Amino acid sequence: MNAESDGRRGADEAGSQVATGGDASAKEPVWGSRAPRFIRRSRPLHLSWQVGVFIVGLGVVVLGVILLPLPGPGWLVIFAGMAIWATEFVWAQLVLAWTKRKVTEAAHRALDPRVRRRNLILTTIAVVICAVALSAYVWKFGIVMPWKIEQ
Repeated sequence: MNAESDGRRGADEAGSQVATGGDASAKEPVWGSRAPRFIRRSRPLHLSWQVGVFIVGLGVVVLGVILLPLPGPGWLVIFAGMAIWATEFVWAQLVLAWTKRKVTEAAHRALDPRVRRRNLILTTIAVVICAVALSAYVWKFGIVMPWKIEQ
């Protein structure tokens, strides 16, 4: 089902509003397919386009999931796969909009002076506890490198 058939406003209508000077598109996001017009005209071509976008997005998301436990930008790759899906699927556009809203809210909360002060105090306490534990370990066992252990 494409954006025109289920009543959602497509990219063509948004472009015409911008061209006519309407500012409704600035306030309301454009949902639906962003495929070129010649692809959206043909149902079989549009369906194959959607399958291709889904497979490419799925590959990128799977790569991101593989990178999660490994050193690498796992979450960034997952969100890139979601962005690929969002070019064609409304559900992915909604997930990305929700994610952007939550990240923005978290950034605003993190910049709150009271939260920053609390985080600084908790970090300082954690560093002091780690330093005391490390000092106690070194005092009890000394500094012995693993390759110099005598068996």
